[in-house]
Amino acid sequence: MSIAQLTSGTEITRQAVTKHLQVLAEAGLVRDIKVGRERLWEFELMQLEEARRSLDVIAQQWDHALNRLKMAVELS
Repeated sequence: MSIAQLTSGTEITRQAVTKHLQVLAEAGLVRDIKVGRERLWEFELMQLEEARRSLDVIAQQWDHALNRLKMAVELS
């Protein structure tokens, strides 16, 4: 999608969306393709899937840690 498409119907400025997309691009999660005078943005699906797997592992670790804390507090 173009920046114009991404901001259409929102109060978010094109500059704000562009800054966020640049951060995501630096992280390898999106990329831009120049088509004529426009830049179109698309997701890097493999990178997003890898990020999702990493977040799932972190979420499991937090769940275990919070359960241990809950048990410790309940025993006190």
